[in-house]
Amino acid sequence: MAPPQPTPAPMPLVFGPASALLLVDVQNDFADAAGSLHVAGGEDLPPLLNALIGDARRSGALVAYTQDWHPEHTPHFAADGGAWPVHCVKGTWGAALHPALVVAGPIVRKGSNGEDGYSGFSMRDPGTGVTVPTGLEELLHRHAVRQLVIAGLATDYCVLATGLDAVALGFETAIVVDGVRAVDLAAGDGERALERLVSAGVTLVEATGA
Repeated sequence: MAPPQPTPAPMPLVFGPASALLLVDVQNDFADAAGSLHVAGGEDLPPLLNALIGDARRSGALVAYTQDWHPEHTPHFAADGGAWPVHCVKGTWGAALHPALVVAGPIVRKGSNGEDGYSGFSMRDPGTGVTVPTGLEELLHRHAVRQLVIAGLATDYCVLATGLDAVALGFETAIVVDGVRAVDLAAGDGERALERLVSAGVTLVEATGA
């Protein structure tokens, strides 16, 4: 078996009018230290993401957001047989986008009917396994987006799933490596997620100094 290849160095980030910046799940339950599913370092992201939002808007790029938006009870939650603590319940503080994040575009919600909503593009019924689309792909096509730049939370779950779906749907896809943070339930999960994304055809880009 060939040894694993090192993850390539990130490239400079450049937006254009056919680009979209997608901010994944930058919500209080993930990005605030008091959140029920806090991602370490998530609270540090809003200033960097706000700078990205400004760059994207000046370049004529679409800015969009995903938002977990769960009911109080869902098989997605451990209390109802799933894997995760209760988080991002619709209408609560935890589900709100982080107050320090600039909101300058449409929001695509996921998991609203109790589905697993890892990807910004699709949701899976945890009972039947049936997958249904969110409105994200339609939104991007409506704005003639060809290049999707993704940042947010978390690298090894929703960013990973969104990036893999984006490539499969034919979008030229980039992940902002300094604009994501990982859960890392197992050490190295975030880095392994980036390796999977690169293997699928995703480009790694860097906001710092861009």
